[in-house]
Amino acid sequence: MMRKNKNSIPKVVIIGAGFGGLWAARSLASTQVEILLLDRNNYHTFAALLYQVAAAELGPEDIVHPVRNIFRKLPNVHVEMADVETIDMTNHQIRAADRLITYDYLIIATGSETSFFGIPGAAEYAFPLKTLEDSIRLRNNILYCFEKAILEENPEYRRRLLTFTIVGGGPTGIEIAGALIELVRGPVKKDFTDLDPNEVRIILIEATDNLLPGFPECCRDYSNSRLRQMGVEIYVGSPVTRITKDSIRLKSGQVILTQTIIWVAGVGGNSLAKKAGLELVQNGRVKVQQTLQLRDYPEIYVIGDLVYFEKNGKSLQMIAPVAIQQATVAANNIKRQINGKKPEPFNYRDPGFMVIIGRNTAIARIKNRSFTGFPAWVLWLMIHILKLIGFRNRLLVLISWALDYFFYERGVRIILPMRQSKDN
Repeated sequence: MMRKNKNSIPKVVIIGAGFGGLWAARSLASTQVEILLLDRNNYHTFAALLYQVAAAELGPEDIVHPVRNIFRKLPNVHVEMADVETIDMTNHQIRAADRLITYDYLIIATGSETSFFGIPGAAEYAFPLKTLEDSIRLRNNILYCFEKAILEENPEYRRRLLTFTIVGGGPTGIEIAGALIELVRGPVKKDFTDLDPNEVRIILIEATDNLLPGFPECCRDYSNSRLRQMGVEIYVGSPVTRITKDSIRLKSGQVILTQTIIWVAGVGGNSLAKKAGLELVQNGRVKVQQTLQLRDYPEIYVIGDLVYFEKNGKSLQMIAPVAIQQATVAANNIKRQINGKKPEPFNYRDPGFMVIIGRNTAIARIKNRSFTGFPAWVLWLMIHILKLIGFRNRLLVLISWALDYFFYERGVRIILPMRQSKDN
């Protein structure tokens, strides 16, 4: 039997303030439940634009929004900044720091973490791009490399400083490659007039035989062609075997000397799942029933990047639309349980995909219709503006994009006072 809080109102705890956590809380807000949303940060991050922070196109504050502000008008939604350590599923308790939190229903939406797949040196020397702190640290390093290169007299070391290597040819890899090329051709060229832009190398490495594995062939070919035209060096079928402080080694034996290695090759489930003893499958993700419930704990739901869920024999991608749809189903199923009804299975409706490559260039598929070039670029801009939370964020991002588009300016080329890089 589910335990109730002192007011006999079911208490729903949601761990994680990503898209899944936010939508779950919103979906439950109109129900007679007490909702507690926990997250280690007091803000929600629009993770799809982290690479633009790293490429100095947007400021960190442009893509985050205070969580308390989102729910301030919903009296039954409470927000707490807490780093959850583990979950006692038998006793319905969550341990966060030095206190225990009880629940009647639990939604785990903690997302994913960078996975380095055991590549030697990757965790020590590569720059991940998963959190806001990651993006700021990477931006600092990129700008710092240009500052050092302009003063460097040793041509070999200068080339290494100006070589930026991206590991992972998925959507994020393509987007950061395009953003870096445009940073070099625009603001960097104007700021560092004594630096030859042709000395800068942007290298994109993909372990499989194609960029955008799993995407339609026309989209893969278009992305490959456009990036090469923009000046990106592409290595496909080139698994990474070792990373050092100033180099990356490929399976072929080739060694690339580089001061900056950006790791966007893969992610795995958040480590909280392992600590809590949840049943894990591929990449540390959690196995659930079709209703998104844990098999032996029907009061616990797992959604978003953390959950492993198959459709047509393939695992669903770790993207926001999946998390949002799962959040809605999990919330509705909790309502059904409260009302004595049977939870319903989750059925994912694919809205399509979109990837921006550069100025006036993108790929998109919406309801079985594919777009490339300028139409896809416009779609990407519109949808990402609409997905941002808060009018202020939308306005700031729109202004930043307009300045970049019309004047080739990026106003956040700032090295912040934090640890510069993993080796500087």
